[in-house]
Amino acid sequence: MSNSANITEKNYRKLVLQVGLGGFSYAVCDTLSSRIRTLKTIDFGSYSGSSKVEECYWKAFLDNSDLTKTYDEVIVCHDNNLNTFVPTALFDEELAGSYLQYNTKVFETDFFAFDAIANQEMNNVYIPYVNINNYLIDQFGSFEYRHVNSILVSKLLDLSKNNDDKQVYVHFASDCFEIIVVQNQQLLLFNSFEYNTKEDFIYYLLFTAEQLNLNPEYFKLHLLGNITEDSELYKIAYKYVRNVALLDTSIMQLYNDFSKAENLKHFILFQS
Repeated sequence: MSNSANITEKNYRKLVLQVGLGGFSYAVCDTLSSRIRTLKTIDFGSYSGSSKVEECYWKAFLDNSDLTKTYDEVIVCHDNNLNTFVPTALFDEELAGSYLQYNTKVFETDFFAFDAIANQEMNNVYIPYVNINNYLIDQFGSFEYRHVNSILVSKLLDLSKNNDDKQVYVHFASDCFEIIVVQNQQLLLFNSFEYNTKEDFIYYLLFTAEQLNLNPEYFKLHLLGNITEDSELYKIAYKYVRNVALLDTSIMQLYNDFSKAENLKHFILFQS
């Protein structure tokens, strides 16, 4: 990386940004202790009068000194649902856009990227925010970028190791959620849904379970992301699914001083 120092000048800090069109979150990690030192979320709604996304990022960088410091490593995570997972055996890099056309609207001018999912023989094909990448290149030089769902699925597959039961995970954002079904490090299903009400959520969840022949009386449902036990989403899941719980974040909390709710909400950011 162009902003990295040599071994005698390293500051042992990593910056991770989870970027979107309406705002972004960032975390600063001490790479020696693997502890997360700083966490902040920036909502562009506070930047009234800014018509361009790049202008909002420029203002955010002016307002937050952490973003103008030097880091040994910078990782950018693109947060959208413009992605799909493709088995390596069926994947052709030259045809990346063709895999996305079945679940999202694509244009000839779109730029396509993909993340190889380690040890899984599959790739996550997605459309990154090119304008945001271009702005961040001006700030940091070169950096590593990936898709949020590449990180999410990789970590959930790791959690399923040596477990032959089918595990259902739901990750919530403010206006969409992902359903991921895994079994002993095998991805059985990934899908993303937009929703407005708790009824939208439970309909999609129960329909997905039916398609996979999963009985709500028996399968284990793990909830993470922007969710708490007081949430209406949690309550309606508990009403229709017997075994439901928030994802266990106790190990994650050994490496930061943030609450369980914050570890659930920023699961992807903290695992990057």
